[in-house]
Amino acid sequence: MKSILKLSLIIAAFCLSGNIMAQEVSFGQIQNQIPRGKDGINVFDVKKDNVEFKGISIDLGGSFALQFQAIDQFNDQPATQPAPISGYRLNNLQNNLNLPTANMVIGAQLADGVRVNLDLYLAARHHHETWVKGGYLQIDKLDFIKKDLLANFMQYATIKIGQMENNYGDAHFRRSDNGNALMNPFVGNNIMDAFITEPGIEVYYNRSGFVSMLGVTNSKLNQNVAEVKATAPGQNTTISPSILAKLGFDKQINEDLRLRLTGSYYHVSNISSNLYSSDRAGSRFYSVMTHDAYTGVAGAVASNFDAESNKDTGRFNPRFGNWATSIMVNPFIKYQGLEVFGTIEVASGGDKKGTDDKRTVNQFAGDVLYRFGTNENLFVGAKYNTVSGKLANADANDISINRFETSVGWFMTNNILAKLAYINQDYKDFSQYTGGNPEDLYGGNFKGLMFEAVISF
Repeated sequence: MKSILKLSLIIAAFCLSGNIMAQEVSFGQIQNQIPRGKDGINVFDVKKDNVEFKGISIDLGGSFALQFQAIDQFNDQPATQPAPISGYRLNNLQNNLNLPTANMVIGAQLADGVRVNLDLYLAARHHHETWVKGGYLQIDKLDFIKKDLLANFMQYATIKIGQMENNYGDAHFRRSDNGNALMNPFVGNNIMDAFITEPGIEVYYNRSGFVSMLGVTNSKLNQNVAEVKATAPGQNTTISPSILAKLGFDKQINEDLRLRLTGSYYHVSNISSNLYSSDRAGSRFYSVMTHDAYTGVAGAVASNFDAESNKDTGRFNPRFGNWATSIMVNPFIKYQGLEVFGTIEVASGGDKKGTDDKRTVNQFAGDVLYRFGTNENLFVGAKYNTVSGKLANADANDISINRFETSVGWFMTNNILAKLAYINQDYKDFSQYTGGNPEDLYGGNFKGLMFEAVISF
C-alpha cells in the first residue's frame, strides 16, 4: 500500500502540474461534499448542493484522534487452574494514552458534477505506517458526456465508483473511522461493527424524502487474481459479488422535527472478506480482555496483549463461512436538541468454511443524545448495545455481549471535539475453556473511563 500511495501522489502531482499550466486551479470549491466538521453530523448517504463549478479545485483535509484509556478488565476464571495449566491471568491495563490515530483526505473537483476522493490512514492501531483506505469517483451530473444528459434523473441521482466505504446501514455514519471520530458522540462503535471497503459501484436516488441505493462489489478487501483454493471439505472456491441495497424515508417535518427510517441489505453467496472484521484501523478499546503469557494444555501460550496484531478487542465477529446475509434497520429521530438513533440487525451465514448450515446472530443498539448550548456545541448521551447468538451451530446455548456507555462532549469549535465516556461491557455464557485452555471471555467484563480529543477539517 505504501508503494501504491507514492505512485498515486506522483501521478497526481504530474497531472496537476499539467492542468495548472492549462487553467487556473482553486482550492475548496468542491460540490456535493459532506462537511468533515460539526456540520456533517447526521448527514447520511450522499447530498446535493448548489456549489458552482469554477474549474478544477483541490480538496485537502485531515482528522486526528487521541484517547486516554482508564479501563480495568475481569473474568470469572479461578486463580488456580487444573494442571498442566499454570500462570494464567488477564493482563493488567495501565491508565495511559493510546496510539494517536490520523486520517488524510485528498480530493479534486474534476468537472461539473464529477469529483474524486482518496482516503488515507496516516497512523492506525493495526497499521502504524501510511496506507490507503480507498478512493472513489462521485458523479452527480453527466454533462462531461453531453450537456444535460439525463438531467432530470441526475437531479436526484448520484453514482459512486471505486474502492470505498460501502454503504451498508446507517450506523457507519455515526461510527469512529480511525482518526475521524467527530461524527461519533461516543468512543466505541457497535459491538458487531459492520464496516467494509470493497471495490464496486453504488447508485443513489433520493427524492421527496425517499432514500434508495443499490450497489454491487467484487467481495474482496485485498485485490488480487489468485486462485481461491479450498482449505476445508465443501468450501466454496468461487468468490461471488456482494449485493447492497438501502431503502428508506428521511424528512425534515418542520423546523424542530426530523424523522428518518432506513432498511439495508447485504448479501454474498461465496464469501471472501468479512463485513465484521474488515475495519483495518481496529477497535477503540485497546487490549481489553487479553491474557498474559502462560502454560497451557499443549505448552507455552503467548500473550495476546499486542494492540496491533489483536486489533479487534471489545468487538464481536460472528465468523461466518461460505455465505453471509445481513439486514439492518435504523430509526433516527431528532426533535430540537434531542436525538434518538437505533440499530436492529439480523446477521446470518454459513456456520463455518465448508458448511452452508445457517447460523444467526442478532444485534440491537440504541442511543439517546441531547445537544444543547450555543449552536448545540455541548451534548450528553447514553447508549446500550447487545449482541446474542451461537458461536457455532454445535453449541447448546447462545452467548451474549452487552455494553452500556455514557458520554459527554464539547465542541470547542466546529472542528475540535472533546468527549469523556464511561464504558461497561459484559460477556455472558461463554465456555470456561476453549481448546482446553482458559477462555478469556468467560464471565468477562471491562469497564472504566475514556477521554477522547478529536480534530477534523
